[in-house]
Amino acid sequence: MQLDAEAFEAIVVDELDQLPDDMVDGLENVVFVVEDRPEDGSLDLLGLYDGYALTERDRYGLGEMPDRIILYREPLLAISDDEQQLRDEIHVTLVHEIAHFYGIDDDRLHELGWA
Repeated sequence: MQLDAEAFEAIVVDELDQLPDDMVDGLENVVFVVEDRPEDGSLDLLGLYDGYALTERDRYGLGEMPDRIILYREPLLAISDDEQQLRDEIHVTLVHEIAHFYGIDDDRLHELGWA
């Protein structure tokens, strides 16, 4: 599937807007970023939470750089056959990375069906 960066980001914003309020209202000092690929250039990673989970924020305070939730455009496009599948993958990736913000690990996400 082909999609330029601007159109991809519009879909990400759309999917963010569709997430439940109680999931996104608690996000503090978090930015959402779209990058083409992970630093290693692979297509294996769809997203990444880069920061301190709420459960680890005892030393977190004012002036901290924002945590980042990164979505990788090319890997997400590579696994999607059409726009609906892309939207579904973006949605799952957003939920997965937001869960890491709340301190939910990959094992628990697998149990819940989000990994």
